Amino acid sequence: MHGRKKRREVLAQAKGYRGARSRRYRVAKEQLLHSGNYAYRDRRDKKGRFRRLWITRIGAAARQHGMSYSTFVAGLAGAGIELDRKMLADLAVTDPPAFAGLVEAARGAAEQRPAARARSKAKSSSS
Repeated sequence: MHGRKKRREVLAQAKGYRGARSRRYRVAKEQLLHSGNYAYRDRRDKKGRFRRLWITRIGAAARQHGMSYSTFVAGLAGAGIELDRKMLADLAVTDPPAFAGLVEAARGAAEQRPAARARSKAKSSSS
């Protein structure tokens, strides 16, 4: 009886597949293995796709304020502002004035940074 139950469960999981993939046990079982692999792979790929979406949104909003994405992120790091990309993208879409404030903070930190870099170069060349 156990074998029949196992086959019935496999075919129940394969419901909705086209053709023999939903009707024949052997084909359905193989398709379920492939489907599981695709699901596993795509759950991880989904995270990367969201990260790319957030970066695109942040870059577009930063460019509206005359700043590139890389300069903006470096400026935030220099200003000590630790917001992840998900939060930054959400602010860019839902609260543009707050995002503009972050851009100004990043711009201020980015302008101070080259001066510090020039001083450190002068020290190393004079030694």
